[in-house]
Amino acid sequence: MKKIFWLSLTGIFFLPSCDNKSKGPDVSAIKVNVILERFEKDFFEMDTLNLSQSLDKLYRKYPGFYPDFMGAILGVNGADTSIETQDVAKEFYRTYRSFNDSLLKKYRSTASIEKEITNGLQHVKYYFPGYKIPGLITFLGPLDAPGVALTRSYIAIGLHQFAGKNFSAYQEAAVQRLYPLYISRRFDEEYIAANCMKVIIDELFPDQSNGKPLIEQMIEKGKQWYLLDKFLPGSPDSVKTGYTQKQLEWCNRNEGEIWSIIIKNEDLNSINPTVIQSYIGEAPFTQGFSQENSPGNLGQWIGWQIVKKYAEKNPSLQPGDIMRTNARKILDEAKYKPR
Repeated sequence: MKKIFWLSLTGIFFLPSCDNKSKGPDVSAIKVNVILERFEKDFFEMDTLNLSQSLDKLYRKYPGFYPDFMGAILGVNGADTSIETQDVAKEFYRTYRSFNDSLLKKYRSTASIEKEITNGLQHVKYYFPGYKIPGLITFLGPLDAPGVALTRSYIAIGLHQFAGKNFSAYQEAAVQRLYPLYISRRFDEEYIAANCMKVIIDELFPDQSNGKPLIEQMIEKGKQWYLLDKFLPGSPDSVKTGYTQKQLEWCNRNEGEIWSIIIKNEDLNSINPTVIQSYIGEAPFTQGFSQENSPGNLGQWIGWQIVKKYAEKNPSLQPGDIMRTNARKILDEAKYKPR
């Protein structure tokens, strides 16, 4: 059974000089058949007066997703239509129907999403021809449910985390405690494709940096953005990193000083979880830097720059080779000394 990778948008974060970058290799001849299925539309079109039959019909239409949705999202047995399952499904239907109505207006057409994801998948196949492309499906879950998931059969997109940054439900106090503004501002359509590529990266190269020293974790996280950049070369860095334009400009302008402060004030070999979290964790800014201008997760950005420097010095290496290269080797050979 394929492992399910759940990815909340808290996990995905333009440099102005990079927004007009190369579009990457020509992938137009790579055939990728992307058909976006709309599970949430069929779910909320169920006849609740004949729920057992409706759930059975839904199961038969989506046999590769229904069990995962019922089990992981609603917390019931995905293989039956018992009274318990019906009760939970009915309550979810009642509670989230108006939310679904709002999403249907925003996502009446998904053509632009399909186009961007198709382009990303073409790049995935270009660099990793043997990768089996999963199906593509949307669903609606509660607000604390994952934003994107790679299930046994699908890349599953939870539209509840893409309703638009100004969506009223995101402004409620309880939701802001879960997703502060620096996170919920990314809850919009433009981030969907990048998050889809991110779960593919997680499957191709699972993050095994936990417990490693600070600098190695920074570089391992930087590898993720390096490969994301390969999969979506035409997308703005703001979407890939989750930084604001102002934050990216600050990073670009102060790259040398940022690195200097880190190596001066931190032990790069530290395995202290608090130190590591301050550099690669979600936050409105990075401690020790400008609260007004610095982004959180600044360590991953520095790791990305180190990986790019290593790639520049080794142009014969393919992205897969770089992803498999030891972080220490990347650090030693990159000779990273920004000004």
